[in-house]
Amino acid sequence: MSDLLRVDGLCLATADKSLVEDLSFTIAPGERFGVIGESGSGKSLTALAITGLLPRAIRPSGQISLAGQQVVGASERQLAALRGPAVATVFQEPLTALDPLMPLGRQIALPVQRRLKREGADTSRTAVARDVRLLLDQVRLPDPDRLIHAFPHQVSGGQRQRVAIAMALACRPQLLIADEPTTALDVTTQAEIVKLITALVDELGIALLFISHDLAVVGQVAERVMVMRHGRAVETGPAAKVLTAPDDAYTRKLVDAARRFDTALEGRA
Repeated sequence: MSDLLRVDGLCLATADKSLVEDLSFTIAPGERFGVIGESGSGKSLTALAITGLLPRAIRPSGQISLAGQQVVGASERQLAALRGPAVATVFQEPLTALDPLMPLGRQIALPVQRRLKREGADTSRTAVARDVRLLLDQVRLPDPDRLIHAFPHQVSGGQRQRVAIAMALACRPQLLIADEPTTALDVTTQAEIVKLITALVDELGIALLFISHDLAVVGQVAERVMVMRHGRAVETGPAAKVLTAPDDAYTRKLVDAARRFDTALEGRA
């Protein structure tokens, strides 16, 4: 089986600073892959490079193959064709990712319309509304009649993130990128969103690139993980191995810190 995503020797740099150096990894169709690292390690920049959404000041080199298409050096038209059917992203903060002036139902309807048009399917208002409803059910959103007409500020953070997930799934991507999707949420809602994402990618048979600084969360989601530090991969391997018996000294420090934190929390309980 060929890889859905292959990153080979990826480097990202500004005019005077290297941000990501010689990064290589693969994701197979249907695989759940986690990227762990502290702030500034290059996790989110790597995700932006995969989707062709890097800021103009950052220059990519190396190779990124997504669904058989080379991303580095591709035209905007070629990249736009990949966004949706090949890859879709759920960002960290849904309140800024969503349009504050557009009802949530309309925001989900837009990618639904694009997909139906791409597939040559019925794009009538009835057909789009039916798919919007199905997506709301899929992401377990209650009271769809209210949510369709609500604006982002009128719903909770967890509901906004579920809407963002619905918008990503509306495209029926082969790869879903979840970039710190639980950071802005409370602990209970975090657990619900992680469970939802895991269930949906398994149900739909799509691949997942899950980015986080939280080892415990990544351990719940990913089959394989990559640990990044200062723009480089320091360790890659099966999640159970890397997160319990890591080889790299930096990864061991992360795991030990996470264990001490958990122990401290248990002591308070």
